[in-house]
Amino acid sequence: MKNERRDFIKKSALLGLGITTTQVGMAAEMKDQPTSNNIRPKVLFFDVNETLLDLTAMKESVANALGNRSDLLPLWFTTMLQYSLVSTVGRQYNDFGIIGSAALQMVAANHNISLSEEQAREAILTPIRSLPAHPEVKESLARLKYAGYKLVSFTNSSNIGVETQFKNAGLTEYFEERLSIEDLGKFKPHADAYDWAARRMKVAPNECMLVAAHGWDIAGALWANWRGAFLSRPGAQLYPLAPSPEINEANLKLAVDRLIALK
Repeated sequence: MKNERRDFIKKSALLGLGITTTQVGMAAEMKDQPTSNNIRPKVLFFDVNETLLDLTAMKESVANALGNRSDLLPLWFTTMLQYSLVSTVGRQYNDFGIIGSAALQMVAANHNISLSEEQAREAILTPIRSLPAHPEVKESLARLKYAGYKLVSFTNSSNIGVETQFKNAGLTEYFEERLSIEDLGKFKPHADAYDWAARRMKVAPNECMLVAAHGWDIAGALWANWRGAFLSRPGAQLYPLAPSPEINEANLKLAVDRLIALK
């Protein structure tokens, strides 16, 4: 009787917490199973701008267009991201660079800076096509390829844009595929973008890992049931209300050390 009474009290307490005995059993079983964090993802998807490519030259160009107001750069970028999502929600699509130049005109107008449409496009589209890779990127990508990883770029930029960027930066040889949301018409971090990319590579969402230097991109990937590797480059922060990625390192070399250690 004493044991039955003890079991009854235990079950009642669990039910009071909204936990069933079945869930307890499942939790015990899962504890003994290896987590996906110990297993290599089947495909590594790479964001491009800032993650692989150094945006310094473009930032300088944009700051010059804004009357040397480098303090306005974060506002310009967030405005560009905001209106890319406005376009997606409104079922519209424009090239990411064109949205960026429109956002630049908006920021200039709000700060009484004279800037024509042509000047705004020139400030962004000319330098963004010739950005260099971050110093550790090529060696890191080569290590991943040698370790047997499948590498795919996945960007909000246009197809021709990323093709030109990779050619100029010398990154083309490292990637098996280049995916642009231009082919979908919905910008990251919309969940449909990650679902689409996984389908294109014929893998399940939990077999994908995004490598990115943007907290919003990592958040979108994790919410779509992907895995994530965050590069905390200067000024980059994770979104506190999103899950934490399993890898969080200062640069690609350190992230690659972690990735190569996976079985």
